[in-house]
Amino acid sequence: MPNSISFSPQAAGFLIEKQYSMLTEHLHAARDEAFADVALRTSGEEIPEAKQPLDSGFIDLPERLLKGEDGLLESIESSAKTLRDQIDRMVVLGIGGSYMGLRALFEALCDPYHNELSREARGGNPRLYFEGNNLDNDSMSSLLNLLKTQCVDPKELAERWGIVVISKSGGTLETAAAFRIFREALEEYYGPDSPEATELVVPVTGETGKLRDLSNKRGYQQTFPIPDGVGGRFSVFTAVGLFPAAVLGIDVRALLQGAADMTERCRTKPAGENPVLDYVATCHLLERDHGMDIRVLSTWGNRLESTGLWYDQLLAESLGKHERGATPLTVVNTRDLHSRGQQHQEGKRDRVINNIIPGVPASSPISLPKSSDDLDQDLLNRIAGKTIPELLDAAIEGTNQAYAEDQRPTTDLKLSKIDAYAMGQLLQLFMLATTIEGRLIGINPYGQPGVEAYKNNMGRILYGS
Repeated sequence: MPNSISFSPQAAGFLIEKQYSMLTEHLHAARDEAFADVALRTSGEEIPEAKQPLDSGFIDLPERLLKGEDGLLESIESSAKTLRDQIDRMVVLGIGGSYMGLRALFEALCDPYHNELSREARGGNPRLYFEGNNLDNDSMSSLLNLLKTQCVDPKELAERWGIVVISKSGGTLETAAAFRIFREALEEYYGPDSPEATELVVPVTGETGKLRDLSNKRGYQQTFPIPDGVGGRFSVFTAVGLFPAAVLGIDVRALLQGAADMTERCRTKPAGENPVLDYVATCHLLERDHGMDIRVLSTWGNRLESTGLWYDQLLAESLGKHERGATPLTVVNTRDLHSRGQQHQEGKRDRVINNIIPGVPASSPISLPKSSDDLDQDLLNRIAGKTIPELLDAAIEGTNQAYAEDQRPTTDLKLSKIDAYAMGQLLQLFMLATTIEGRLIGINPYGQPGVEAYKNNMGRILYGS
């Protein structure tokens, strides 16, 4: 399959070879259980308490959307184009899974300086700003000030902005507070009774809940559902991620095709030929048999840092239960070789380094120029003519070799390039792997009961009940 992600255990292999074959039967059983959960969720049968909640709907969702289920994908694409043509700045309000997947897609697939480019250079797509993901007064104030000073004539396209607010229940304080504040600013700008006050706000929410009730009351002209059976951290291929991604001009069909193809590989290929199962087995065995319960996602280059942060939430909330679960850690190399590299090389043997190799860059390789001899104090004339990708390849090879020489395990997830299809594969791989590992170790990967503790306490402090 062209442009498919490959997985190689590299220096981890010598630690798990004997145990791997013994795990295969259990691994296949966990995979089969995860896929059986898809049918169970919609079967009408009583769901066992141990499996509640059962948010397995993400597994076959990409395929269902591509097949035209409910016409949702077409509606997303059509509405995204309408909003794109009406605004030059999009404010996305959401927290956790309601924004981290989009952020991963934005940083991986859009220009690193997207917001600094002209509209023409952005392909006619709006700038993007995130809020509602924290309670940071200064950050929110700065964005409000930016909008008020840069957008002064609502008739000018370059000075028009809109809101996409994402929350399944509408009850998450960070997002709800931000929505009230930015909604007031938007209505002040366009007029509370203007068409824009309802056309340029797009809620993505559950079929019931506070945000749905508010949306119905306010009469927002376009809303999109967050389907039941898909948890927040698994929602990147719902309208949560797809609608704002489509507004940005990202190829959402390629995203979904990559995810659907990865799902099919996971479902049909045996361990040894299956990147999802092989990733699960490697990480699990290193944790179980060698105490390596820190999983370092080593992204090479800047574009995948937010993918790592998205994965941090996915792994931590899914498997961090019952006093178990590996601790995720994202690093960006070669940058973090100059900060965390020392600890990874000579610190405690409690971690596995999972590299994401980005493949061919989206832009033309930059070559290192040759200087005159009297300006060669840095001695780089020795490698003049080599490209930045060649230097990166040398850094990856040299780092993996250094770890291997000290028997510190690494794995490689290799992309042929970073594009929408590859990102679809990568995100689905991680979601499937996390779910299957949960079933393998007897932990329900869905739900996040521990998160409710802080919410309940915060509500008691604020509301007195």
